[in-house]
Amino acid sequence: MSTSAASHLPPAYPERAAWGTAGKLRAWQQSALDQYLTDGPRDFLAVATPGAGKTTFALKVATELLDAGIIERVTVVAPTEHLKTQWAEAAARVGINIDPRFANVNGRHSADFHGVAVTYAGVASKPLLHRARTETARTLVILDEIHHGGDALSWGEAIREAFEPATRRLSLTGTPFRSDTAAIPFVRYQMDHEGVLRSEADYTYGYAEALRDGVVRPVLFLAYGGSMRWRTRAGDEISAQLGEALTKDLSKQAWRTALDPGGEWIPTVLSAADKRLTEVRRGVPDAGGLVIAGDQASARAYARQLAELTGEKPTLVLSDDNGSSRRIEEFAESDARWMVAVRMVSEGVDVPRLCVGIYATSTSTPLYFAQAIGRFVRARRRGETASVFLPSVQLILAHAGSMELQRDHALNKKRTDEDGLDWTPEDNLLAEANATEQALDPEQGSFEALESDALFDHVLFDAEQFGLGALPGSQEEEDYLGLPGLLEPDQVAHVLRDRQRKQVKNGGGRQAAERVSAHRALAEHRKELNKLVSAYASKSGQPHAIVHAELRRSCGGPELATASSEQVTQRIDAIRRWFVGRR
Repeated sequence: MSTSAASHLPPAYPERAAWGTAGKLRAWQQSALDQYLTDGPRDFLAVATPGAGKTTFALKVATELLDAGIIERVTVVAPTEHLKTQWAEAAARVGINIDPRFANVNGRHSADFHGVAVTYAGVASKPLLHRARTETARTLVILDEIHHGGDALSWGEAIREAFEPATRRLSLTGTPFRSDTAAIPFVRYQMDHEGVLRSEADYTYGYAEALRDGVVRPVLFLAYGGSMRWRTRAGDEISAQLGEALTKDLSKQAWRTALDPGGEWIPTVLSAADKRLTEVRRGVPDAGGLVIAGDQASARAYARQLAELTGEKPTLVLSDDNGSSRRIEEFAESDARWMVAVRMVSEGVDVPRLCVGIYATSTSTPLYFAQAIGRFVRARRRGETASVFLPSVQLILAHAGSMELQRDHALNKKRTDEDGLDWTPEDNLLAEANATEQALDPEQGSFEALESDALFDHVLFDAEQFGLGALPGSQEEEDYLGLPGLLEPDQVAHVLRDRQRKQVKNGGGRQAAERVSAHRALAEHRKELNKLVSAYASKSGQPHAIVHAELRRSCGGPELATASSEQVTQRIDAIRRWFVGRR
């Protein structure tokens, strides 16, 4: 074995580093290593955000200890069989031969190896076997994702019994411990001010620190609402405003109505996003955009609309297409404007030049949303920003607001180098999420979208809202779409607040408030009318759609989705007369 390879360990696999890091290791890795070598602890817990390079740090520690003769053997304990192989492959790059196929029935490994990789479950099934192995040689035990040691009481007891004799134990996790009910082996606990025992790490590298290293961009979320109308499977026609308080089912249907290629919401948002991309490309010439679609039919339709809008055929990536990876690579290396993808958020979509995105899927899990946003936050140079267009759906806005809060503490990052490479701390979690979560709505086809329009709602940045109620195509909307593409995070906040002050000074804030108030009043009138129509339909045996059509013929005016508050009120008065036999 040659431990000299340890001095050439890359910051992480593959070789990606953050701004301001040391030449061979990331700054946090070097700092943690220095602390470890200085203190020489028997137990050491390193908590580092996913993707930060915990494997590299642990293997650097292992090579240092092997080279110094402090240990003779390495045992890696991982949560899954797959991770055992990953550890073995990573260790081989630095001259440490780990056997990932070690089985309890064998009892020992070949002399070709310096140690083994096992699972927590494997240790729990034969703790005395692993204790005997640990006692026969000076051993470093690397406990990967140590929080799994608390998954079951028997696991924790087995791990403690098996590795209590170890010369050194290095525990790693990317998940801060939240449970105080199951103590995790070899982890120190301290009483907090609330009297709760909480784990205490020896070294922590959090998400905020990763942001200060400049490895992610700040994100502008641009939310669009609008009027939606659809027909349910039962034949009822329903109208609603995207983002208003609705039941879960109605909210999903309104959301999917907005995403329907046949309506006006998608074309309006595509046009706004393309304007934003044009502005960003003034400062970032190769900036690209990505539309994340929910299904293949919609993706093809979005691609056709973008081609008509821009005069340039976008790159279309479908998950079951054999040429997907090649097209993604070609897009990444080009300066083309747009790519449309389905279920490819983490399956190969690694394009650092993506700066503008449209979240055009009805998938709503927090981790999938994080996957999507993670495609746009990779920082390549100082000052780049990301802009993501969202439907004004409360659940999605809550996800966006939560992500902004996480980024909030790292906005005033220090710059020391402009040559940072692309890496995001979400990558590991995101790959796992896409392997288990579906990106398509299982209720697809349960209703028929009839029509939609789009209304610019607001910009969300650093947990603040700006530009509430600006109309599509208005100067207010243009002001926000025209924000410079190269700004420091604190400059983004300053410019947004300046735009907001001008909007209020020019009466836009008052007008916006009036529009929002009028919208809420209209929404209440529509709800009241729909309830009356439902009751009358039940009484008369007529379909809801027929009742709405008769009201429209009787009172005049457009369809409900575009009717004014006064026209809706007239229909309410009319149907009330119908209930008492006055037609």
